[in-house]
Amino acid sequence: MEQDMSAEGLSAGIRAVLNLLHDHGPMTVPQLGRARTLSRQFVQRMVNDAAARSLVEPVPNPAHQRSSLIRLTEPGRAAITAVLDRERAVLRRAADDLTDTEIDACLRVLSRLLPVMGDADVD
Repeated sequence: MEQDMSAEGLSAGIRAVLNLLHDHGPMTVPQLGRARTLSRQFVQRMVNDAAARSLVEPVPNPAHQRSSLIRLTEPGRAAITAVLDRERAVLRRAADDLTDTEIDACLRVLSRLLPVMGDADVD
């Protein structure tokens, strides 16, 4: 899966942000951090990196003027969808007897573990 992310040029941290936004829609940086038990600073760096690549963008947050919502752009949605589709295909080949629900659960667990295991800046 790490090779799959590098095919899209996504680090584990950016991938975690994109995955959360893909699954839950627009979120603030603090919400993203709490969802993965990651420091706000680490998430902010990943959001900044993703924004520099036009994968995410800030949008006004009606609930809080100073904390923008972060949402996927079309290129961001395409990138995370491509990664997820390839991962599902690999997992299907590796385990023909697993259901889509089991594969989705596996991907969810792995996407939470990757940033924690791959970056020393997590809380």
